[in-house]
Amino acid sequence: MEATTSKAARTAQRRLLLATGFMLAVAGASAIAAPVVQKVGGPKSLDTAQIAPQALQPVLAEELVWRGVDVDGDGQADFANPTGKDTRKEDAYGHGEFGASRDGGSRRHEGVDFIADAGQSVAAPISGYVSKLGFAYADDANLKFVEITNPALRYTARIFYVDPEVEVGQAVQVGQRIGAHHTLERKYPGGMTDHVHLEIIDTRGARIDATRLITARYEPVRAPARG
Repeated sequence: MEATTSKAARTAQRRLLLATGFMLAVAGASAIAAPVVQKVGGPKSLDTAQIAPQALQPVLAEELVWRGVDVDGDGQADFANPTGKDTRKEDAYGHGEFGASRDGGSRRHEGVDFIADAGQSVAAPISGYVSKLGFAYADDANLKFVEITNPALRYTARIFYVDPEVEVGQAVQVGQRIGAHHTLERKYPGGMTDHVHLEIIDTRGARIDATRLITARYEPVRAPARG
């Protein structure tokens, strides 16, 4: 009877040891496998500190942004929108795009009209020197233009409807203020959109569509970062 009891006790002890070993083996395997599962496709906590701040800011809207092209390859824009605003669309006097019909189709618009607010700052569309100050109309001494020539780029720009704050021979940088917009309300009281008229002229004297050199695209406007 005693031998039988000892044998049963040893059998139970072996079973307990086997069960304990199996549980330890399972626990060890889980500890090893857990990181692998998490790495492949398991849930991971998001570390927001590693995300660029702008990616966390909600997009509020989009704005029209104008960029001048780089024609000399120095990595800097060589042209700029003189008002920073959109081009003039169709109004009571026609359309402001390059080549638009004028005088019943007898001639074409030789520049591009950029919308302006009366009295706003007007920027130089190119770098160079002021080669001329003139009048937009022979019978109106109030409406003037500024001409800027850049011999290196071989372009000349004329900006109409500006009260000049520069002088002939003065060097200017692209984007620099050259004067203020003079309103067209008195000249065209029937509903013309206030604007500046920009002509780009090449070495042959030909007018070029300014929107080929000053291009527009919509970019997102994001909420300001929280301080």
